[in-house]
Amino acid sequence: MKEWKGYQHGINLGGWLSQCDHTKERYDNFIGKEDFKIISEWGLDHVRIPIDYELIEDKSGKVLVDGYKYIDNAIDWCHEYGLNMILDLHKTYGFSFDDGEHEEGFFENGEYQERFYRLWERLAERYGKFGERVAFEMLNEVTDKEYAQEWNKIAKNCIECIRRFAPEVKILVGGYWNNSIDALPDLDPPYDENIIYNFHCYEPLIFTHQGAGWISSMDLDFRMNIDEPFEKYNEETDRNITQKSIGFDGFDPKGHLGPDYFEKYFAEAVSLAEKRNVCLYCGEYGVIDLATPEDTVKWYEYISEVFNKYNIGRAAWTYRAMDFGIADEHMAAVKDEIIKKL
Repeated sequence: MKEWKGYQHGINLGGWLSQCDHTKERYDNFIGKEDFKIISEWGLDHVRIPIDYELIEDKSGKVLVDGYKYIDNAIDWCHEYGLNMILDLHKTYGFSFDDGEHEEGFFENGEYQERFYRLWERLAERYGKFGERVAFEMLNEVTDKEYAQEWNKIAKNCIECIRRFAPEVKILVGGYWNNSIDALPDLDPPYDENIIYNFHCYEPLIFTHQGAGWISSMDLDFRMNIDEPFEKYNEETDRNITQKSIGFDGFDPKGHLGPDYFEKYFAEAVSLAEKRNVCLYCGEYGVIDLATPEDTVKWYEYISEVFNKYNIGRAAWTYRAMDFGIADEHMAAVKDEIIKKL
């Protein structure tokens, strides 16, 4: 399958310029130059940097010039340490994957969409010249399937806006159900040769999100060993998860998780990518820090084997904190093992 060179092994810098309290203190202290050096020393080739619109514009749409310096710094530090970068708009005015952000109306409101296009024009005008080492991700995790066709229209319009300033920059496009791999067939065919199909993978969700407080139906005390049989996975998924999660049809109920699970899960997307001659990229994947570190290593081993087989680039979620931090003390005993599999 077509390979996106330079973006095969990466990590997210979640919680720095997105999903945060948007204070100067946070921006200045959560991530710094030394972290880019460390990531480079890990042997990774890129970082994915989520940003919220509040970094560079206020609620009224006024441009916040000071916010751009943090993106400027990230690009400079990536260049210094030989890393590529994905600039990911994690939240736009009127839409966030997180209901708790109370951003609503984007897919129904033309004014909000125009504001989205103008934001991306500013980003493209400023950073399009770095297209050899910076890629653009238009919007993180479209949620509802009912947005599918409207999102295709919005994505096409946004790509056209970006192309006026950055004709060859790589642009990532993901689908509904929070960038589900199952949504990729409903994306429009690539608009040009510089489009990347993007998905996220936290499957099986009952393992990677065990005890997660942001899943309303989850028992916060629930813990699960990765080696439980699939019948146990199904049973606990039914009990703890109401949002969409893939099942285990076609697997022996007494069987166990391994690379073959991800092989089957990725199969349709791999076939689609080959048919449409587009690179496939996983922008987020990872395991909550409530799982045992030893089980986390196994999960990364299983999924990475299939990523490598099909040249699927990826960025683990996430470098620090945010309940998934690979650099956190919780992961110290197995960090080196995980890094080898990223």
